[in-house]
Amino acid sequence: MGDLPRQSGQGDEIGAIGGQSLSAQPTTQQLILHHGPLAFSAAAMGEGPLVLCLHGFPDNANSFRHQLPFLAAAGYRAVAVTLRGYEPSSQPADGDYSMQALVADVLAWVEELDAGPVHLIGHDWGAAIAYSAAAFAPDKFRSIAALAVPHPGRFSAEARRHPKQALLSWYMLFFQLRGLSERAVRWNNFALLKRLWNKWSPGWDGPDAVMEDVLATFRKPGVLTASLGYYRAALGRKKQGAPSKSQAAFKLTIPVLAMSGEEDGCVDSEVFEQLLYDEDYTAGLKFERVRGAGHFLHQERPDACNRILLEWLNSND
Repeated sequence: MGDLPRQSGQGDEIGAIGGQSLSAQPTTQQLILHHGPLAFSAAAMGEGPLVLCLHGFPDNANSFRHQLPFLAAAGYRAVAVTLRGYEPSSQPADGDYSMQALVADVLAWVEELDAGPVHLIGHDWGAAIAYSAAAFAPDKFRSIAALAVPHPGRFSAEARRHPKQALLSWYMLFFQLRGLSERAVRWNNFALLKRLWNKWSPGWDGPDAVMEDVLATFRKPGVLTASLGYYRAALGRKKQGAPSKSQAAFKLTIPVLAMSGEEDGCVDSEVFEQLLYDEDYTAGLKFERVRGAGHFLHQERPDACNRILLEWLNSND
């Protein structure tokens, strides 16, 4: 598959997929997945090839509420997992939120589900984890779809060279201020998280129930510090300097779909595309920019995103 081409497209120009009827609402199954002593809640729908969905920040597994029933009705088993630290049962005693630990969680879930090579869909931090898991254990995965975040090595090493992106990423440095950033995020009923959602997805007036569900997650014991721990672990590795070019340019040897919201106020869509290097994707890269969407593109434009995702999954089964 090394000679697959890179493709580009616009999300809202993709038509219906093969006339399939996707109106049925499959039953949701609640699961508990494990990695050592840690337990992770998950929601599953459907039967068929496994699609593992990984959420981002500030969010939770309900981020994929539009994708699970759609993919299940299309013949897939879609599973959205609550990531490490986003519930008390998955908060490690040693506070390890390194990428190595996050990848190890995913590999443990794949083994527990016993589903053979699986598809990964990740949003935000979930996308960064998907890239890294696929690079570390490519035999475990059929494909990945990365929403709102480009290749994490390239982003880490090169995003600072783009002034606009450097400004957009201010919060990553702020989250390094232990204690102070927790107090700031909690202030006024998590007003900062609401502000991030509004800035990152401008023009989208997300339902109040969605935001309240996210805030309920962050009110649980330890969740806020755990979620900020992702950023602290990521930037902490750079105390000795930025990653070398060879470290940043790790290869993906399975097919990759990269999706960006045209109006993303967190990871600028043009910067996203500039950080996609064909040589990083030896099994092929497809890039889709979704019009009328920001950072939470799969929630803002679920119909357009679902059509893109289903076409991608069908082409990589």
